Amino acid sequence: QVQLVESGGGLVQPGGSLRLSCAASGSIFSMDGMGWYRQAAGKQRELVAVVTRGGSTNYADSVKGRFTISRDNAKSTVSLEMNSLKPEDTAVYYCKAVQVTNRVIEYWGQGTQVTVSS
Repeated sequence: QVQLVESGGGLVQPGGSLRLSCAASGSIFSMDGMGWYRQAAGKQRELVAVVTRGGSTNYADSVKGRFTISRDNAKSTVSLEMNSLKPEDTAVYYCKAVQVTNRVIEYWGQGTQVTVSS
């Protein structure tokens, strides 16, 4: 069982930066995928960025070139560096871990609020 705890959210002005961190209670080395998702008020949860165990990354088109996901297996953390933030980036950001064995197991954090506003 892995527990995920996000931190680093807050209020930032448009054009600003934030760094989100996701700390896992156990090792994430065996996690096949780690990612960040977000859910804005009244909208469905959407993928922001993912990183595989091998280090491959994928981003939503809306954040490409602005956000960077990184994974530190030794520290059991996944981070999301967010630059050039826009009001439309406002959402609750969730960390997710996926483990694939004979079935797919998903773990979610509780979320951290990011608000981009002047």
